[in-house]
Amino acid sequence: MEPHFPDLKVMVIDDSKTIRRTAETLLKKVGCEVITATDGFDALAKIADRRPDIIFVDIMMPRLDGYQTCALIKNNSEFKNTPVIMLSSKDGLFDKAKGRIVGSDQYLTKPFSKSELLGAIEAHVGNSAQA
Repeated sequence: MEPHFPDLKVMVIDDSKTIRRTAETLLKKVGCEVITATDGFDALAKIADRRPDIIFVDIMMPRLDGYQTCALIKNNSEFKNTPVIMLSSKDGLFDKAKGRIVGSDQYLTKPFSKSELLGAIEAHVGNSAQA
């Protein structure tokens, strides 16, 4: 049976419209409310406003990259416990290590599968979402 996450607010930050749309479609099918942002600056304003339960952030973005965005989220006492999952087309050890340094909770390589996306949600907020 497929997991279901009613009322879970998921934010997807990616400068690729395709990735945002793909993630949004997958997430809406399992009951999530999806908030999208095109880059870190766009996201930070929306995070304060919408308070997502989990955030997926692309590493390579203009203006404010995923590392900087993650660091800003994790350095904010209000949002430091919000899980942040890094998305990258690079599967490098260095990228994963850097992601950990800025406080990311997990690292997914693009293109990610539906099961990876849902698995990450389940791992970080699944139990609280289904309670």
